[in-house]
Amino acid sequence: MVLTDSQTTSAGVLDRIRGVVMDMDGVLWRGTEILPGVLPFVDFLRERHVPFVLASNNSTRTPQDYLIKLAGMGLHGVDAQQIITSGTTTVDYLKRHYPVTTRIHVLGGPGLKQMVDEAGFTRVDENADVVVAGLDFDLTYERIKRAALLIRAGAEFIGTNDDATFPSTEGLIPGAGSLLAALKTATGRAPKVMGKPGLAMFETALGVLGTDPEDTLMIGDRLNTDIAGARAAGLKTALVLTGVTTRDELLVSPTQPDGVFENLVELLAAWQPEG
Repeated sequence: MVLTDSQTTSAGVLDRIRGVVMDMDGVLWRGTEILPGVLPFVDFLRERHVPFVLASNNSTRTPQDYLIKLAGMGLHGVDAQQIITSGTTTVDYLKRHYPVTTRIHVLGGPGLKQMVDEAGFTRVDENADVVVAGLDFDLTYERIKRAALLIRAGAEFIGTNDDATFPSTEGLIPGAGSLLAALKTATGRAPKVMGKPGLAMFETALGVLGTDPEDTLMIGDRLNTDIAGARAAGLKTALVLTGVTTRDELLVSPTQPDGVFENLVELLAAWQPEG
């Protein structure tokens, strides 16, 4: 069902939701600024005993980093198991498909490097078996050159996610997808991408929630990752306009969510209508 009026026609669908998956960047916050309605919405879910997980394509932080950020914004009581990122998904994939002796080069943030280290892999800058590339806020030409040379030398190429942009307080800045595009151009090799819209993150989320896809709501700000991926996985979808996607982009997109909301304040109002 396509919900064209978020305030009047979505309540029935929302009342059937038994679990929630929420993106973080562009849904809960933008940069260091918490977005409207986050704390009341989480309180509402807890009062109704609706479990939730937080799923982000941002691989620069560990789950513990996210818990600290959430607490700093006043959102307490979240467990590390409720944090799913393209970084955790990538490391899970590495552990399932490669022996611990695999030599891995990481082009990415400190959180991704820490997770690879904690998984027991050997992280190297030469003679790598695998190159894992994700968002790197300190990217330099030397770093991207090293990764490109390793991929050209035969290392397998894995990308944490393919988001072209990243929402910040300054506006949309280059995301991990921009970095992957540069490496693809330089090497002629396409990466195996781990994050949304791939199924892996949604399958992990459903496993944590213990809910069926049709009873689970994905709340995101990107049509091409959050909404497209969730629809492919069978989840209900709600787009909030506090992040990347604009109404103009929504109007011409072949990917349409089940509901569209300005922010979590409006989504909460639709789920808990007055009267």
